[in-house]
Parts: sequence; C-alpha cells; structure tokens
Amino acid sequence: MTSTATNPVPIARLNVSAYAIPTDAPESDGTLAWDSTTMVLVTAHAAGCTGTGYTYAGQAAATVVNSKLAGVVTGQDALTPTASWAAMQHAVRNLGKPGVVAQAISAVDIALWDLQARLLDVPLVVTIGAVHEATPIYGSGGFTSYDNDTLAGQLAGWVQAGIPRVKMKVGRDPDADPKRLRAARRAIGDAAELFVDANGAFQRKDALLWAQRFSEHGVRWFEEPVSSDDLAGLRVLRDRGPAGMDIAAGEYGYHLPYFQQMLDAGAVDCLQADVTRALGISGVLRVAALCDARSIELSLHCAPQVSAHVGTAIWHLRHLEYFHDHVRIERIAFDGVLEPQPGGVLRPDRSSPGLGLEVKQADLEPYRIG
Repeated sequence: MTSTATNPVPIARLNVSAYAIPTDAPESDGTLAWDSTTMVLVTAHAAGCTGTGYTYAGQAAATVVNSKLAGVVTGQDALTPTASWAAMQHAVRNLGKPGVVAQAISAVDIALWDLQARLLDVPLVVTIGAVHEATPIYGSGGFTSYDNDTLAGQLAGWVQAGIPRVKMKVGRDPDADPKRLRAARRAIGDAAELFVDANGAFQRKDALLWAQRFSEHGVRWFEEPVSSDDLAGLRVLRDRGPAGMDIAAGEYGYHLPYFQQMLDAGAVDCLQADVTRALGISGVLRVAALCDARSIELSLHCAPQVSAHVGTAIWHLRHLEYFHDHVRIERIAFDGVLEPQPGGVLRPDRSSPGLGLEVKQADLEPYRIG
C-alpha cells in the first residue's frame, strides 16, 4: 500500500509470540553460560500491511506487549511511530521501564517503523534518514566454552568472509586467555583487528593488568572490562589503560538517562546501544543524538537485521556487532536477511520496503513457547 501523510492509517492490532531457539553448541562468556536464546516477535497490522519487530528477551516481554502495549498503540496512526513510542513511555510508568518492559517497547517500536515504511512503500533507511549507505560490522562470538581450535576456526571464518574485525570472550578463566589470544591472532593474521569482551568479569585492578596483557596481542577494543554499573571503574580503565585501546560499554542501557550518565562520567571511548533493548529505533536514534553532541562514536549491539538499517542513520557510527547467535536465529526466522559484503559491511536492500524481512513462520513454529 502507498499512503500519504495527510491520511492517518489506524493500527489494527499487534500480535506477539516467543520462541526459544537452542544454541548450536554450549556457550559462555566471562559471567554467564547459556544453551538457548529467546526471541520475542511482534507483528503490527494496518491497512493490509504488516510490520515486523523483535527483541531477544524472556517470555515476560511478550506478556508486557499483550497486557499493556497492544492496547496503547491499537488505533494510533501507523504513519507516526514516534507518537506511539511516546504513548508507550507514559503507559508503563508503574511497571518499571528498564529491563523487560523496555525490551517489549523496543520490539513494538521496531515493528511500527517497519509498518510505516511498508505503508509508504519505501525502505526503512529512507524513513529513518540514512547518512551512510552501509553499516560496518565485526564478527562476534569466540565463546569461552569453545576449545581453541573451534575459537580459531570461527574467527578465521569471519576474516575469510571479508570481515576485518573480530571479537572473542575473555575473563571466565583468565589463566587460559593468553593461549586463547595467541590462537586467535594466529588464525586471523596481523592485519585483522582483534577485540575482547569480558562482560564485566574483572575488578578494576585486575582489568588494568589484563588490559596491558591484551594489548600485547594487538587488542584495541576492550568491552566491559568491569561491570557497566561501575562508571568510575570504566573511567579508570579509559584513563589508565594502554594507549590505543578503546574502552566500550552500554549494551545494557534501556533508556536515555543510562546513556546520559555513562557519557557524563566519561566512562567510555565508544558507547554501545542495543536497538532491541534501548527502546527500539526511536530510542537508539536519540542515543545517537547524545553521541553526536559530544562527537563520540556509537557502536550498535547485535540484532543485525534491524541494526544494519539503524546504523545507516547514525552520524557518529563506529560499527555493528555481528553476533553469532543472532545471525543464526535471524536466518532461521526470516527470508530477506542481509549478508556481509566486501569490506565487512551490511548494506540494506533499497529495493525492498521496510526492513525487507518476511517471517518464516513454519521454520519458527517448532521453537514456539507459551
């Protein structure tokens, strides 16, 4: 359908479902182990069109969509997704927004942006105001549960696919990390960039020690060396860590005050935000504005099939985490997924409206929960 902005199109309904998809092998990082990931999928309907959004969250997020958010957005104008976004912010005041509620809002907001673009019959990059043609990515996985051969094979595979940046998990068994880093560096060669992510596994002094050791392997990105709640600790790492090593955090931010506090504390060299947590596309574009005001770069966390589009609209964009689990799940869930292009980028398809995704319901059905 092609509509005009002068004719409101009421949102008819939202549908939501949840799917628990097992990992292809046991996975762990510095502070957590898991064997499945849950996707909460939202579809928004208006005037014969359907928009798709999702988040990686517990089944409780689906309950929030059904019990609270669907009633808020039904009847709203599908051509103004930010108006629905604002209405959802007000409606959840007594639920507690950070966490599951923010993830639920994120999924709905993504679906509404996709719906708007489909109603207008244009790609999402047009409706969100792209300033880049593509979004740079880095390959991410390298779980601490992998043996060194598996680790090396995964990282080398990304480099061979043309992705010049890769990331591995560290911190679960620090004594094993030097050998793991040597295996990683041998696998990817000297030209590729090597990142590490501790997921908050270290205390400040240990993080400083390991930052120096990681730098000896050419590591230039140290993500969550300490807890993201320890803003002073992140600032210590940023100020006292090795020259040329960026400190990054922010993936667990759920609303603007979190990111404002992290930036005010000078806690990171590069901020991170997750479109499926930080109140959706509408939320992340506002996080990007905070970064623009400080001329600090933003790196997008995971959910590559949405984040690739959002990245094109971020002025001070660093890159996007091309996370193994989400890549695999999104290939199961959707037709029309974007694949890495030469130079290590995801390039949105401007010939398809919205996100360009179609849900593969039959393939998802075996994983349905609830």
